Amino acid sequence: MSAIAARLERLPLSGFHRKLLLIGGLGYMFDGLDSSSLAFLLPVVSKLWHLTSAETGLVASSTYIGYFFGAFLSGVLADVIGRRRIMMSALAIYCCASLASATATDWHTFFALRIVAGFGSGAETVVIAPFLAEFVPRRYRGIFCGALVGFMSFGYLGSSILGFTVVRNFAEGWRYLAVATSLPVVMLLWWRRTLPESPRWLESQGRVSEAEGIVSAIESWFAGKGISLAPVASLGAMSASASAPAKGNALQNVLTLWSPRLARTTAVSWLMWFSVAFAYYSFFSWIPSLLLKEGLTMTKSFGYSIAIYGAQIPGYFTAAWLNERLGRKGVVASYMLLGGIAAITLAFSHTGLQIMAAGICLSFFMNGAFAGVYAYTPEVFPTAVRATGTGSSSSFGRIGSVSAPILVGLVYPVLGFLGVFAMTTTVLLVGACVVFFLGVETRNRSLEDIEEGGAGQPQDLRVPLSSTEMRG
Repeated sequence: MSAIAARLERLPLSGFHRKLLLIGGLGYMFDGLDSSSLAFLLPVVSKLWHLTSAETGLVASSTYIGYFFGAFLSGVLADVIGRRRIMMSALAIYCCASLASATATDWHTFFALRIVAGFGSGAETVVIAPFLAEFVPRRYRGIFCGALVGFMSFGYLGSSILGFTVVRNFAEGWRYLAVATSLPVVMLLWWRRTLPESPRWLESQGRVSEAEGIVSAIESWFAGKGISLAPVASLGAMSASASAPAKGNALQNVLTLWSPRLARTTAVSWLMWFSVAFAYYSFFSWIPSLLLKEGLTMTKSFGYSIAIYGAQIPGYFTAAWLNERLGRKGVVASYMLLGGIAAITLAFSHTGLQIMAAGICLSFFMNGAFAGVYAYTPEVFPTAVRATGTGSSSSFGRIGSVSAPILVGLVYPVLGFLGVFAMTTTVLLVGACVVFFLGVETRNRSLEDIEEGGAGQPQDLRVPLSSTEMRG
C-alpha cells in the first residue's frame, strides 16, 4: 500500500465523507428522476405528435441509447484524463440537453435531445461511484457506495409524484417536468466545483505531488475540526513510495480488461450487470401490461406506482447496510435470488393485495441488488482501469435492459405469462451463481489489497476507532 492510500485509509468517517455522499447521491437522484420520467412523458408526446408504434418505441429507447455510449466513453476517458473532469462535463451535457428537450416542437428533435441527455446522464452516473470510492476507507466503502446509489430511489419516487400531479394535470406538464429534471442540476454543478481530483488516480498517473497536496488538504480539514488521525504506520505494510505509474491510453485500458490477469473479473462483472439489468427491465417494463392482460388493472393505479417506487428506498439502503455485514457478493447474489422468488410469487398472484405485496418485494430486492452491484464493481478493478471497467460493465448491462423488453415480447405469445417469468428468473439465478462462486471477495479490503491479492483472503488491517471518529 502506498503512502497516499495509507493516509486515505486511516481517515475516520466524518462530515467530509458525508459531503461526498450528498454531492454524489444528488447526481444519482437526478439520474433516477430523468430516466423514470420518460414513462410519464411518453404517452403525452406520443399523442401530441401522433407517433406510430415504431416511433414511440424509438423515443422510449432514446435515453438507453445515450446511456450506453455515455457510460462506456466516460469510463474509458475518466481513466485517461481524470474522474472529476469527466463527471463535471457529463453533468453539464445532461443539464443542457434535458432543458432543451422541454422546448422541442417535434419528435425528431425530442428524440435527439433525449439521446444527448441520456449520454450525459450515463457518463456522469458511471463515474460517481469509482471516483468517490477512492476517497473512502475500506471499512465504510460498501455502505457508502450502496447508500450513494440509493439516492436514485428518491428520483424514481419523485418522478412518479410529478408524473401524476404535473404531467397529467397541465396541458404543458411534460415540459414542466423536463425543466424540473434539469434546473436543480445547475446548483449541483456549482457545488461540485469544490471536489478535488482522486488522489489514488493522480498517483496511478505518476502525479504524486498533486495527490499528496490533496491528501494534505483533506488532513488539514480534519485537523481544523479537532479530529485526531491514527498514525499512518499503524496501517501495516506500506511501500516507501507509490508503485510505478500505470499510464495507458484508452485502447490499452480496454484491452487490459481482457488481459489474463483481469479477464475473469471483467467477465463476472459484465455478466452480473447484464443479468440484473435484463431481469429488472423485463419485470418493470412488462409487468403492468402482462397483468393487465390477465384482467388485473391495479398496476395502472397511482397507489401501485407509489408503492413500487417507494419500496426502492428501503431496498437500496438495507442492501447498503448489509454490504459490510454479508459482503458485496453475498448481497448481490441473495437479493437477486430473493428478487426471483418475488417474481415467481407475483406470477401466481390473483388478488390486488397479493399483487401489491409481491410487487413491493420485487422492487425491494431488485433495487437492493443494484446497491450491491454499484458498490462491488469499482472495487474489483485496479485504479488505472477502474472507471473503464465500471463503464464497460454498465454499458454491457444496457444491452440487457434493451434486449429484455424485446425478448419478453417474443416469448409471451409462445410461452405465456409463466414462460416470461421462468426465462427472467433463470437469468437472475445464473447471474447470482456467477457472482457468488466466481466473484472476488472485497469486504474489509483496501482497494490496493484487492488489486494485489485478487481473490485472496482479506487482511485484518482495521484501525481502532478514535473517540472523535464520528465527529465533523
